[in-house]
Amino acid sequence: MSETLLLGIDEGTTAVKAALLDTRLNPVAESRRAVATSHPAPGRVEQDPEEVLEAVAGCVAEVLKAAPADARVVAGLAHQGESVLAWEAGGTAITPIVVWQDKRQEALLAELGEAAVERSGLPLDPYFSAGKLAWLVAHEPAVAAAADRGRLRLGTVDAYLTDRLGGRFATDLSTASRTQLLALGGEDWDRGLLDAFGLRREWLPTTGPTWGALGRLRHPSWPREVELTAKLVDQQAALAGSGCVSPGQTKATYGTGVFVLARTERPLAVPGLLPTVAWAAPGPGGEAVGEPEAALDGGIFTAGALLEWMADGLGLAKDVPALARLAASVADTGGVRVLPALAGLGSPWWEPGAQGVIAGLSGGTRPAHVARAALEAIAHRVADVVEAIATVAPIASLRVDGGLTNDPTLLQVQADLLGLPLEVLRADTTALGAATLAGVGAGVFGSPQSAARDLPSGRTIEPTMAAAQRERERARWREFVARAAVLG
Repeated sequence: MSETLLLGIDEGTTAVKAALLDTRLNPVAESRRAVATSHPAPGRVEQDPEEVLEAVAGCVAEVLKAAPADARVVAGLAHQGESVLAWEAGGTAITPIVVWQDKRQEALLAELGEAAVERSGLPLDPYFSAGKLAWLVAHEPAVAAAADRGRLRLGTVDAYLTDRLGGRFATDLSTASRTQLLALGGEDWDRGLLDAFGLRREWLPTTGPTWGALGRLRHPSWPREVELTAKLVDQQAALAGSGCVSPGQTKATYGTGVFVLARTERPLAVPGLLPTVAWAAPGPGGEAVGEPEAALDGGIFTAGALLEWMADGLGLAKDVPALARLAASVADTGGVRVLPALAGLGSPWWEPGAQGVIAGLSGGTRPAHVARAALEAIAHRVADVVEAIATVAPIASLRVDGGLTNDPTLLQVQADLLGLPLEVLRADTTALGAATLAGVGAGVFGSPQSAARDLPSGRTIEPTMAAAQRERERARWREFVARAAVLG
């Protein structure tokens, strides 16, 4: 009998990664390709769809070299969530990818009022897909022309990739729940929300389950086709890859931003947090039915992006690792505070107009103080979200992953400001989660819970800060945010 291998594809904001695993979740091969991001105007963040497509194809081609010729390869595709683009049916893209950090549609959102908030359970913020799609329809002539010809396709990056690589124009419910076009608890695009954003059902992909028989993917550079058996948002994939598959378990992924997700028993509407679909199993006919698994989400939009900007833009260090070492060289910030709001302020405040702030500078301030203040700001922002989640879902520990978790200074500061132990997992759980859910979709595992039993365990970082000091630090932080972001 031929071997089954699990392929996890992580189409992230700054890079595409692919990981080939065996059915015990041991690595067989890995690949990574960076993807460029451009800022053509203030508030705009874009990527080249062809570059992303070729990065995905190239990573998969590289890891497939390690697969025996007779092996069955099943794939899970994780993607960057709220980012969108437009393309023609059967053809190439007609717009750039509008990245989740993009804010061009702020004026459009201001005209909508609160109806979309009530139906979707999501705040009116440029972060979500619907406003971006509405902006493309209203402002891009090529999009309007494709609509007039009946050839327009709009959607998130997963729908574009599967359309180009496999001919199936579809997405899953975890992705749909991030667009602001799915009513809270719904299972298909909501007519009222489509009307509110000026969008048509026929322009959008079909919605379906997160795993199952989702089609086949192919590319001229690949030696074989692969079965697509899972597809979901990257943060939900990281939720699965961190083993947070049961209600009450919480993870934080530290990358370009930090995204905290907690599994919940049912969809919850909590001020400042996002009710989201974790994943949805297929029904008997392959469609998503019944109650999808739920989660609460809190996004910090600027984390790794802040450190990259400080290193490259301000020239404080040659790169992010050097900046982290600089931060570790001082015991405190010397009074410096940083508000990491280069792309607005996300959960729990949702202030898209907030801007980054560096405050508390003095004649004694050195680059190391600013670097440490940046690390502490990221940790404080995560604590903001975790504390909001804890009001409805008690948290005993936080599982953490992502590239920034390689830095011991950030990890200790984070544990101290939370007053919770951190379970530090492997840096990249997104591709791992995509691969495990591909295994669920292919029948290798009976459920995400059974797959989680084979996941590798991590190490634990315990808090060392006294409770009284932590409370003082958190109170000072909240006062700083209120002043710096001009919160109401």
